[in-house]
Amino acid sequence: MASASITARSLSTLLGDWQGAGAQYAALADRVRLLVLDGRIPVDTRLPAERELAEALGLSRTTVSAAYAQLRDADFLHSIRGSGSLTRLPEGPRSIPLPTDTGILDFSKASLPALPWLAETVRQAADELPRHLGDSGYDPVGIPELRAAIAERYADRGLPTEPDEIMVTIGAQHAIALLARTLIGRGDRVLVEQPSYPHAYEALRAAGGRFAPASVVAGDDGGEADSMVQAIERTSPAVGYLMPDFHNPTGRSMSEEDRARVVDAAARAGTLLIADETTAELDIDRLDAHAPFAVHGDAVLIGSVGKTVWGGVRVGWIRAPRPLIRKLVAARHPGDLGTPILEQLVVTALMPQMPEILELRREQLRAGREHLEAALADGFPEWDVPHVDGGLSTWINLGSPVSSQLALAARTHGLIIAAGPRFGIDGAFERFLRLPIGYSAEETDAALAALALAWRSLARTPVVDPSFLADVV
Repeated sequence: MASASITARSLSTLLGDWQGAGAQYAALADRVRLLVLDGRIPVDTRLPAERELAEALGLSRTTVSAAYAQLRDADFLHSIRGSGSLTRLPEGPRSIPLPTDTGILDFSKASLPALPWLAETVRQAADELPRHLGDSGYDPVGIPELRAAIAERYADRGLPTEPDEIMVTIGAQHAIALLARTLIGRGDRVLVEQPSYPHAYEALRAAGGRFAPASVVAGDDGGEADSMVQAIERTSPAVGYLMPDFHNPTGRSMSEEDRARVVDAAARAGTLLIADETTAELDIDRLDAHAPFAVHGDAVLIGSVGKTVWGGVRVGWIRAPRPLIRKLVAARHPGDLGTPILEQLVVTALMPQMPEILELRREQLRAGREHLEAALADGFPEWDVPHVDGGLSTWINLGSPVSSQLALAARTHGLIIAAGPRFGIDGAFERFLRLPIGYSAEETDAALAALALAWRSLARTPVVDPSFLADVV
């Protein structure tokens, strides 16, 4: 199988503001390494030829050659005759620690621990499994009782819904990918928020979409709606993907007025909006409650229990008109044959408990938010930390474009964090860092202690020596 490749122009864009105070070749190697570590450049991707990248970056070929040599020495690059230089991840003692390894804190995921009573619910669901064992077990649309429970939840939130308007998926990411490959044709314009959930970018881009971005800022005062309406009117996108509640990563929620404006603009342009509502009910103390996005007009909704029950329960859903549900069922078979029945039974049992689940999560998130905000104010007074009223993370302005350098430095102290550009298109958001609020006080304190060491190391040496990093990550 032929390897994927990245052009010099595309790599130059991904690199963003990569230069620091140290040697250029070391800074370039550092940034490419981070792009590989966080998945923005997939493993086994062919990098541009040295001469091509040197011309794109305005560097000498010697500088690029030295950077590639650093990457090869650190086992992030290997060269194959006739195939060029391909990215890789180190193996053996130099391998990247898994999040479960002792001493490694993974703050790159905004999530919550499993429900305390989840194991008991699984045991109860297992008792219900025998009545399904006479069927094939291949369920591309969802068991009737779960679809009915999801529809009832939408109705309770103010959006009347029938079970046949629901399709159960293998989590929200699966829903995004399925919608993308069903609705997007090669070269279609796709409205996206900037920044946004990086795996949504990947799914939409893989389906052939060309992005029409709209800016999002923490505490948005309506500017995002202006940007989205302008992007819709200018490009007439086929599809739009947005997170109207507790946006990832900024934490902002759209006002009812802005939701109506965007839905109206989309209707006039023939744009089908997809609203990702996986975090919509994670309210801490938001002043205004919001009904599901589709109360304002035609929109496809995505939900899941990954953020409320546990990320390990891979059940999500799509709410859409019946004709689209039928189209999605037909398109699903080449990718998978259905959502596991046992996990559907688990979620069916938990859906009536959602008010109690959300109250527990509200208290956990309130405690996590208050602890994180106080600790950041004490330890990093120069950072701008917005106050969030729900969701799973806060979007911090570092005051200088060093997010990627900070993420690399943090790895040397046992902390994995997602750099700001991970949430942008083409290397943007170097001034920002997303930190989750759902971890325990002990985990947060340990993470901030590591982050403080990394931050101080940047003040001493803006670009970390890559040969040292290779032995630690």
